[in-house]
Amino acid sequence: MLLVVDTGNTNTVMAVHDGDQWRGIWRISTNAQRTSDEYWVWLQTMLNSSNIKREQITGAVIGTVVPAALYDVRRLCRDWLDVEPLVARATLDWGFAIKIDNPDEVGADRLLNTLAGHVRYGGPMVIIDFGTATTFDVVDRDGAYLGGVIAPGINLSIEALHRAAARL
Repeated sequence: MLLVVDTGNTNTVMAVHDGDQWRGIWRISTNAQRTSDEYWVWLQTMLNSSNIKREQITGAVIGTVVPAALYDVRRLCRDWLDVEPLVARATLDWGFAIKIDNPDEVGADRLLNTLAGHVRYGGPMVIIDFGTATTFDVVDRDGAYLGGVIAPGINLSIEALHRAAARL
């Protein structure tokens, strides 16, 4: 089974896929100070609740937009699951072109969205991801990533409007 970890600015989502279906999808708040041991205590509880034994996890993929959290998430995989995780980053062979001047500046979340969107729906398309930030990414008909825009997420926008325009 494959452990998939998505460490976002607000939440970290971990999920296990057995090759056919998702066996569990769990969410914990992102905290760059959380240790691999703390992640393990939490993940072990989630795995147990889904009747998944740690020995069944044979691979892991990590996508993160929080570089400070990567070390301990990687250690979780190595120390507790005995797997070397694949870390999603622009330097991987994604199977599609990244047609921007500096590919290293594209977050793993946006590249993973591009891959999933193209595999599932083809192209061309605009992918919108509503998270802490709202991202708009453009994919051409061949699946190439053409770039995009980052805007404040819904909650950030609401908080800013409340602070700047309290009567709205």
